[in-house]
Amino acid sequence: MKLKNRLIMSFLIIIFVPLLLALLLFWGITQTQKNREDSQRRALYFANSLSLLQNNTSNEIMILKKWAEKSPDNFQKRSLVRKMNESLQAKHSFLIQRENFKIVYDGSDLNVHPNYTELPEYGRLNDGETLVDTVGDVPVTIQQVNYGYGNGVRGSVFIFTTANKLLPEGQKILLDYLLSALLILLFTAGVLISWLYGGIMPKIRKLQKAAEEIEGGKLDHVIDVKGRDELTDLARAMERMRKRLSADAIQKLEAEDAQRQLISNIAHDLKTPLTSITGYSEGILDGIANTPEKQEKYVRTIHSKAKEMNALLNELSLYSKIDTDRIPYNFVPLDVGEFFQNCNEEVGMDLANQGIGLSYYNELPKGIAIIADPEQLTRVVHNIVGNAVKYQKPEGGLLLSMRLRDAGDYVQVEIEDNGRGISKEDLPHIFDRLYRGDKSRNTKIKGSGIGLSIVKKIISDHGGQIWATSKLGEGSVFYFVLRKYIETENAGGEA
Repeated sequence: MKLKNRLIMSFLIIIFVPLLLALLLFWGITQTQKNREDSQRRALYFANSLSLLQNNTSNEIMILKKWAEKSPDNFQKRSLVRKMNESLQAKHSFLIQRENFKIVYDGSDLNVHPNYTELPEYGRLNDGETLVDTVGDVPVTIQQVNYGYGNGVRGSVFIFTTANKLLPEGQKILLDYLLSALLILLFTAGVLISWLYGGIMPKIRKLQKAAEEIEGGKLDHVIDVKGRDELTDLARAMERMRKRLSADAIQKLEAEDAQRQLISNIAHDLKTPLTSITGYSEGILDGIANTPEKQEKYVRTIHSKAKEMNALLNELSLYSKIDTDRIPYNFVPLDVGEFFQNCNEEVGMDLANQGIGLSYYNELPKGIAIIADPEQLTRVVHNIVGNAVKYQKPEGGLLLSMRLRDAGDYVQVEIEDNGRGISKEDLPHIFDRLYRGDKSRNTKIKGSGIGLSIVKKIISDHGGQIWATSKLGEGSVFYFVLRKYIETENAGGEA
């Protein structure tokens, strides 16, 4: 439940639950009284003190008035008068009956005994009137009921109520109700606190624990909070954050492993040419190369190994630029046929020295251009060709071909070899960083495993795509496409 709805419900509960419980309490109290009069008397705490004293004996006054109107002979029956006085005494009251200035019944007790001469005259107090007086030091209220007989006798019944006893009782009743109301409020508050606490605090504890786990670097602690309130939304957001942090941490570890692997690969591949350079240079210094022909051979070998080391270091430098997305590009319009013809001649010379054949086919119309960085695009061709040379069959006989095809809005370049080929398991990963098909570094095949990842990055930055097909034992074909550059007549810009 939403916190907003919880607060609204809490507000309604605060208003209606105490009211409902108070009504139930009041009903229960009134039902437990002996009779209706006691219930009325206990409900009188809402009125002032005088009303309490007046209404305390309202039932008896009503009966006496009925006697006066319909059955005045009842006043002559001492048993009825005595019974009426007993009822009044239960309410801290008593009656005195007077007929023609003569007291015929006195129900007072020893503590409160009024002066007969000070009693009101016949008819002095009308219906509903109450006289407040004192008997000794005791405050009393006096109510009068007048009656008469047919023989001319006039009488009065005086109801005395001692306030010093009844008012404390009324105050006690009032105190009881106030205490009951306080208990109702405490009960309601307790229910609300339990409800709010039970709905909020467990989720807050889970969030707190999750935050502590994340702060401590433990990102595998799943934040499982269910519900539809704001805290649940917060928990879900924290869970998404935890997953993201966990993925970033895993990615960071993988990157660190890749960096270590790269350093290991580079160190391994540098060790071989460095060993050759050291050995051949020592041969020259020790006089082993004692003829001009041997010296030239040693120097050429040293030069070749130095170029290998330089190529590895350049590859490592470019990889670091890729990793920080800082490859320097110089995009210019290039004639596709002319550029790849020059690239073919440059690569072909190096391959010819190794006894490797390279054929070139251009199926494009003249004048087709692209926007590209010639240096980086040349690197793409060199890396693909170098990869083919690296993974040629042990028996040699490597043949390569480069083809240019028209692909609509794109130029498609294909570089094919008849080398070892790539397995189906390795083919989807050949453009991943630091991936090598030969899992062991104890082979004669050198390389850092980043050449094709550099190729993919450069082609991607040119707005193109690259992919490969291969059959194990038969060879591979690398494809990449680049968008054509069309100069508009009006702006002379790129289309």
